Amino acid sequence: MAQQSVLEPADLRSSDLTLDVARIIQTVAALEDRIEERFPGSGLAKLAARLQAIAEITVARLQWVARPILLLRLGVALLTLVVIALPAALFLLADLPVTPPDVWEFIQAVDAGLQDLIFVGLLIFFLYTLETRIKRRRALHFLRELRALAHIIDMYQLTKDPDRVIGPGQDTPSSPERDIEQFKLGRYLDYCSEMLSLTAKVAALYAQSFDDPVVLAAVDEIERLTASLSGKIWQKIFILDKAISVATRQPSANEV
Repeated sequence: MAQQSVLEPADLRSSDLTLDVARIIQTVAALEDRIEERFPGSGLAKLAARLQAIAEITVARLQWVARPILLLRLGVALLTLVVIALPAALFLLADLPVTPPDVWEFIQAVDAGLQDLIFVGLLIFFLYTLETRIKRRRALHFLRELRALAHIIDMYQLTKDPDRVIGPGQDTPSSPERDIEQFKLGRYLDYCSEMLSLTAKVAALYAQSFDDPVVLAAVDEIERLTASLSGKIWQKIFILDKAISVATRQPSANEV
């Protein structure tokens, strides 16, 4: 009999397919502890602490973004009532002609009425989408912070080149310091990749909590950015691992 899979389709529920904010915060905190233990007092450790602070405050930010703006809703309802009631009142109070208008006057009246109706409809649409646009602006403000954090993480690993560790060359007066061994360099690059991945996970919380196409596009952009930056880091890790394996490989009998 064929072996059953661990997860059957019936076991997949909507509640299982959502990101857990608490788990993300715990993962970021664990990463910050690992970096601090490996590189105490380093800039990367401070950057990880910044990511942890952002992850912890994200819960409050999500609640603030999704919170209904009651005062705005009340104002929009009153303005909508005024916009609809005022033309109706003017129409009822106007002196209508006793004799029916001719064709051209009727066409002009219908055209003017359609224009006013379109204007009123656009105004009502603007008022009812105002709260969504305010919430969108709030979410995009926080997402810009995460995008900037991803670029800062990338800047921290720019000078961590595996070739200088494998075969040190002659530095110039402006060359950055490279006093890190092979193993620690691998861990440093791996930590940067993990931080980029967790930055994307924090950004994805906004797409999960706020269903807006602009916010979804911004989150997708951050995910593509972090994936691209992480791909460059993993190229360095691959080069470093390959060089270490070649250096530690024992020569065969033929080579001897």
